[in-house]
Amino acid sequence: MTTHLAHPTGLLELTGKTVGTTEWHEVTQDQVNRFADATGDHQWIHTDPERAAAGPFGGTIAHGYLTLSLAPQILEEVLTVDNVTAALNYGLDRVRFPAPVPVGSKLRATVNVTSAQQKPAGIEVVFGMTYEVDGGSRPACIADVVVLYR
Repeated sequence: MTTHLAHPTGLLELTGKTVGTTEWHEVTQDQVNRFADATGDHQWIHTDPERAAAGPFGGTIAHGYLTLSLAPQILEEVLTVDNVTAALNYGLDRVRFPAPVPVGSKLRATVNVTSAQQKPAGIEVVFGMTYEVDGGSRPACIADVVVLYR
């Protein structure tokens, strides 16, 4: 499901509504390794499948920040806003990682508009994102992502 808006002001009417849910996307070891290279976080639980097999999760898991970093991709998949000069990452209000994301699992996210306000710099939107692992009982990530639309 993709929400399409002709102008950023349309976001003001979406407070409390679901924007959409992404398709399922597989999390691969290559993706995790590339994230480890980009961030310098090479902890074995993420990058050493042999050692991680004997670890607490029975295999490697994605970095929490890798999961969170998918936010722009998630928004692009569920929301199209025309007549935007810029959509700027304005920050995060709340982030939690209640459950791991095992490598090889499938991940998707549901996006809600928690709030949308006209500000002098543009329209500030707080997107509530809930990431889930296929077959998981708890969310993998819950985040309030703030975007400023100009």
